[in-house]
Amino acid sequence: MSGPSAPDFRTPVGRARGLGSAKSGTAHFWWQRVTAVFLALLAPWILGMLIALVGADHAQVQAALAKPANAIALALFAISLFWHARLGLQVVVEDYFHHRPTEIFLQLLITFACALGALASLYAIGRIALLA
Repeated sequence: MSGPSAPDFRTPVGRARGLGSAKSGTAHFWWQRVTAVFLALLAPWILGMLIALVGADHAQVQAALAKPANAIALALFAISLFWHARLGLQVVVEDYFHHRPTEIFLQLLITFACALGALASLYAIGRIALLA
């Protein structure tokens, strides 16, 4: 004797094809939230540091950014910022661009632009922190 089976929530086309969830949406959702939390926690620090450096000369700014804690926090902020931006823009492209070649081109462009932005930020932070 078998019990009641679980309801099948797939669409008729999904049932006919035998396709289910790609199981990738949950990871994307959580990484979007994790990067948002990092940004929310680091934003007050960035804002406070910028306000504290108002009126400072170049040497004072360089000395402040060369402190290991500041450099690490700034690097974490940059990585989180570009990763969060890439995840958000990915969703926008998936939702609003339905021509597959255009979608692929835009996804590649977003990935490369965010990677380039993150690498340039990390390079600048490294130069300031290590050469000060």
